[in-house]
Amino acid sequence: MNFSVVQDSTFHHKFSLNCRGKIIPLSTPVVMGIINCTPDSFHSDSRAQTTDAALVMAERHLAEGATLLDIGACSTRPGAPAISINEEIARIVPVVKALRQNFPNALLSIDTFQSEVVAALLPFGVDMINDVSAAADEKLLALISRQNIPYVLMHNQDQPNYNNINADIYQFFLHKMDVLKKYDIKDVVIDLGFGFAKDLAQNYQVLSALPFYSNLHLPILIGVSRKSMVYKLLDVSPADALNGSTAIHAMALLQGANILRVHDVKEAKQVVDIFMQSKAL
Repeated sequence: MNFSVVQDSTFHHKFSLNCRGKIIPLSTPVVMGIINCTPDSFHSDSRAQTTDAALVMAERHLAEGATLLDIGACSTRPGAPAISINEEIARIVPVVKALRQNFPNALLSIDTFQSEVVAALLPFGVDMINDVSAAADEKLLALISRQNIPYVLMHNQDQPNYNNINADIYQFFLHKMDVLKKYDIKDVVIDLGFGFAKDLAQNYQVLSALPFYSNLHLPILIGVSRKSMVYKLLDVSPADALNGSTAIHAMALLQGANILRVHDVKEAKQVVDIFMQSKAL
């Protein structure tokens, strides 16, 4: 496949999200703060194993400039043990309920691939679904369609055999978009799936080709915060991977990213502010 790079410095102005009637413009890139209601997520400082801890983390993320909070109760790190749907629901429902009570205007993204989990959270108000399974559960797609919830479609393939990694991922998204169209899902965000079904070099091949994916005419979420593509390259721990993550966030914004999913909201928001100031000159 031949790609043409989008040479449009205004592409951040194209998109918005409808979160339960609230329109979120992406003309300025936004930051999504991570809250992991898990005991085993790879970055220990992102773990909020009690409802009170999640509230403290949410308050900090919002104060530092997060537009969205991404709440997950099932670790997706490589090698993480699977948990039951009931366990995931038991972990996440009290947290989402408390977040909605304490921060009623916060936009809550739910990091799950289980339709049952989303159904359990609907009474509290769900603003986005962040699905790492690449639309594996069509029951989830049907639920999202009925509720008109924005949906993050991440690239993730079992044992991929890439011929040309960027052409193959592009074709993957085209195929998945045909599936989503069947369900009339209107607000779709793509996530290139850094750290999923890719080795270290492949992650950077995808990062370097980010402008190609603008041809899909969909907002792009970047999730690289403190991941192995940062800490393995720099030979540091996840705890020491903030500087490398920030460097990639800056590169991603320059190439068209619309949402940064991060552990460190303050630093990511500063990158966005500097980026927007540079565009204004």
